[in-house]
Amino acid sequence: MSFLGKNYLIKNQTGLEIFESIKSLPVIDPHNHANVKEIADNNCYGDAWQLFAATDHYVWEMLRKRGVPEELITGKASNREKFLSMAKVFPEVAGNPVYEWVHLDLKRYFGIDDLINEANGEKIYNAVNARLATDAYRPQALLTGPLNVEVMCSTDDLIDKLEDHDRANAAFGKTMIRPTWRPDKAMKIFANGWRAYMGQVEERFGVKLNSLADLFDVLKRSHDYFAERGCRASDHGIELPVRADYDFADADAVFKKAMAGEKLTCEECDIFMGVFMVEVGELNSKTDWVTQLHLGAVRDVRTKLFDSLGPDVGGDVSNHYQDYLPALVTFLNRFDNRLKVVLYCLEAGHQATLATIARAFGEKVVLGSAWWLNDTPIGMRRQLEYIGSTDVLSNFAGMVSDSRKLLSYGSRFEMFRRVLSDVLGDMTERGQMPVEITMDLASRMAYSGTKKFWNL
Repeated sequence: MSFLGKNYLIKNQTGLEIFESIKSLPVIDPHNHANVKEIADNNCYGDAWQLFAATDHYVWEMLRKRGVPEELITGKASNREKFLSMAKVFPEVAGNPVYEWVHLDLKRYFGIDDLINEANGEKIYNAVNARLATDAYRPQALLTGPLNVEVMCSTDDLIDKLEDHDRANAAFGKTMIRPTWRPDKAMKIFANGWRAYMGQVEERFGVKLNSLADLFDVLKRSHDYFAERGCRASDHGIELPVRADYDFADADAVFKKAMAGEKLTCEECDIFMGVFMVEVGELNSKTDWVTQLHLGAVRDVRTKLFDSLGPDVGGDVSNHYQDYLPALVTFLNRFDNRLKVVLYCLEAGHQATLATIARAFGEKVVLGSAWWLNDTPIGMRRQLEYIGSTDVLSNFAGMVSDSRKLLSYGSRFEMFRRVLSDVLGDMTERGQMPVEITMDLASRMAYSGTKKFWNL
């Protein structure tokens, strides 16, 4: 089988036929970390490193594993030097999906079939740069052209004014980039910068936060503001779910204590966050927003990396000892059948728990795509097979890029659609479902079901 050829990730004839039927469907991406300002500004990309690796901590981690100095990853070296350093070690990254994603981007969107290595790194860098200098490779042209994006949902703080969204959508002539409401900084009362962030909230909304009721009033105002701009979901990155049966009065006392700068116990933090999430659930249920729970990421475990570069640079891990069940079911029971919830987990071992929870709670609680460290051919295949045997494939929430990199709408969605085609093709050829049902299911999981569930 040729590298990234026709049969890439697909080992059966039915799978090839399925992929042929879904490969050109528009991309619906309900969750990403797109730089909306970059899209609204619509400037030409400066060079290949900026487009392929400057914002991608997946790439950074692979380069660190192969001994590339940090200066040539996130440091002050030129982008040319960084790209050539990547090229030098890139053959050694083969086997990791990063190797496939980057080559897919080169092959599909730049017509470059060469394999990245030390000998041709300069040639590839220059060839990409020549294309990037043309209007066809500006962000807006890429999104509406070869990447075939119909709608995408960015990730935005509750104090954001979303002016870049307005500019970008005006340029597209439609609401193509929808914001996603992420109030994590307000909820994570244990974080070192929480009190300072409360000051930013007060400034943004022109209020004084004297009580939890004041904060919840601000949440409602922010929620309404996002809704007016086409928001369809909230997003919450939490290591462990919090219970939904704490008292408001207790949470109010915790809030006032934190605002006074006093140290909180772990139990007090849980009380505040639990009541906070209930308020979010109530707001979302009234607008039919989807509540996304990204569970389990243990953040910034590599101290040296965090101290020098900060968060979101490749220092996060999974932990299979976490127990999601007790607290999560209190939340789902509180909002049973009146709140759409998508469950993601970073640790593959937790898929079984979440799949059975989703099965127990009916059509409004669903599994999100294989997330982060599971966002690989093997991770996606295992998840899809398990969903099919335990839950219902038709209720799958759909693929998301979860990416800061524009080209991910191409490579990551192609990878997913190929794995999906192979899994469904296998099931069909084993006699588990008729082919006419398979084709409809594939289209629903790749496009129409996602669009409907997220109200896009």
